Amino acid sequence: MEKTFKTIQESEVLFSELMLPSNSNFSGKIHGGYILSLMDKIAFACAAKHSSRYCVTASVDTVDFLNAIGVGELVSMKASINYVGKSSMVIGIRVESENIRTGEKKHCNSSYFTMVAKDDEGNTTAVPGLILKNITEKRRFIKSLYRIQERKNRTKEFKSTNFDISNYLDDLNNQNILLPE
Repeated sequence: MEKTFKTIQESEVLFSELMLPSNSNFSGKIHGGYILSLMDKIAFACAAKHSSRYCVTASVDTVDFLNAIGVGELVSMKASINYVGKSSMVIGIRVESENIRTGEKKHCNSSYFTMVAKDDEGNTTAVPGLILKNITEKRRFIKSLYRIQERKNRTKEFKSTNFDISNYLDDLNNQNILLPE
């Protein structure tokens, strides 16, 4: 089978939604879980568009809620492929909100979803490669490579069968904890 490649622009997905009171908490701010649900949907759409396959979420990395989103604000999300492996893709998502009365925009979140392509039997399947056309696309790909390696190292080090607590007991010093004798 001949290897195919796509540009990042071929798979980009843009999404906007007006935030309604039904998705807010008691202080009039939108629930973080609702935003995460929208992010998962746009990550799926971007990955499926790139791979032409059904995709599943394998992991979510670095979800930092930077600014609250209020009822009545317009939320816009942009998703693009940052990295592809054999069957996996890292989707970068940027979330912004806009006060539609004043035009003020806020960066609310940036996150990375790892999605895996599946065939009709539910097995992982190959995805097209990426054509990296500029320095920004190369930077995002390289940063994804390093995040993946850091996650593998962290998983290996902290796996319960490998974890030796004696190597970390000093880390408990100066923490907001009580250690009864």
